[in-house]
Parts: sequence; structure tokens; C-alpha cells
Amino acid sequence: MRDAETQGLVLYSRNYKEKDKLVKIFTESFGKRMFFVKNFGKSSYASSLQAFTDGKLTATINDGGFSFIEDVSEVVVYKNISADIFINAHASYIISLADSAISDNQYDPALYGFLKRSLELLDQGFDMEVVTNIFELQVLHRFGVSLNFSECAFCHKTVGPFDFSYKFSGCLCPRHFDEDLRRSHLDPNVIYLINLFQEISLDELKKISIKAEMKAKIRQFIDGLYDEYVGIHLKSKKFLDGMSGWADIMK
Repeated sequence: MRDAETQGLVLYSRNYKEKDKLVKIFTESFGKRMFFVKNFGKSSYASSLQAFTDGKLTATINDGGFSFIEDVSEVVVYKNISADIFINAHASYIISLADSAISDNQYDPALYGFLKRSLELLDQGFDMEVVTNIFELQVLHRFGVSLNFSECAFCHKTVGPFDFSYKFSGCLCPRHFDEDLRRSHLDPNVIYLINLFQEISLDELKKISIKAEMKAKIRQFIDGLYDEYVGIHLKSKKFLDGMSGWADIMK
């Protein structure tokens, strides 16, 4: 048990008994922690512990069981995420991925910062599919998956076009396409963009314009990677997938 101050990003909350709540917070200094908040509705900082909020916590951190919040200050609310159902769905999926990528209580300030920056970009109006794709690809290594999209798995040629082989868990150049007759037959631009997304820093991200058809191809390929190498099935991802036709309906 220790008293501490740390930045924290609210992941989600759920009811606990009649009036209390458990709030899952990704803290910068102590990893993901579950906080018990008694009489949540009457708490002076209840509004600071809603989804898509970040703030400075003064708290009692316990290595076992629940931790406890004493105060929340310097709160940042991602209002555009909360107000837009499409951005909200992408943000919820990103949060779920971060929650799944590491164990509770595991110190990972880099992932905390990456998640926070991703949410900031979504809130600022950056392309939500692009930000989501970048997050998915760059968090893969935390699931124990390391894939190289920058060169041929056989000759290490670094100039495309490339295709992807699940058999060899890597790219193939045209000289080695015959090594896997069941290769993915991807649009070469998919591999180019996947490699770009895997390497780019969010702080360097500029406005990117990608056609809907290409986004669909990237989405399909990343889904295939997760099915093959990660194998998680998140409710937030299922909901996001189900929204694919909503935009046309809501116009």
C-alpha cells in the first residue's frame, strides 16, 4: 500500500453493489488498476471518472485488491469522442485493445502514452480508421507478435511490390511468390501502408487521405492478422464492425 500521485486514463467503470462503482484506470506510474469508489453518485469527483477522461490522481495504490482514489485534478475530457458515436466506437475499441494487451498492475508508461495520444488525435478529428489501424499494428508486439512488412522474407529485398505469406509470417517479393501458392494476393499498396502505419510516430502523423476502398482492404488484412496471430474477440470490435453500414443510413 502506498499513497501516490499519477496521471490516469479512465478505461471503463461498472456498478458494484447498490451505490458503489469499480473504475478501471490505466495509470502512467502503476499500470492498469481497479479503483473502488464508494457512493459514486455523491462523490465530488464522479464527473471526473467518466469514460474518455484523463486526469491527475491522488490515490492509495494497493498491489492486491482494489485501490482507492482520494482526489482527481487537472481533468481532460475528450468531448468529441463522447459526442460522436463513430469516433466513440473506434476509441472504445482502442481502449479495449490496450486493456487486453498487458496484464493488470503491469508498468507500461509507453503504452499509456500511446493510448492517450491516440485518443487525443481521435478527439481532434484525425481520420479514425487510420488512427485505429496504427494503434492495432503498433500494439501487436505486446501480444508477442513481431511481423516485418519492410522486406522479403527470403532475399530481404526492401523495394516492393510485396505480398504477404501467412505460411512464412512475412512478405514475399515477386521473385519468391511461388514459395507460397496460397499467399494473400494483396494490393501492393496495402503492404506499403501497413508498413508505414507500423513505423510512424503519432507525433509525426499528418492528415492522410485514403480512399474507402483501400481502407476496406487494410481493415480486412489487419483483421486477418489478428485472427491468425492474436485470436482475441472483443465486444467493442464486433460493435465497430457492425457499424459499417450506419454512415449511409444516417446521412
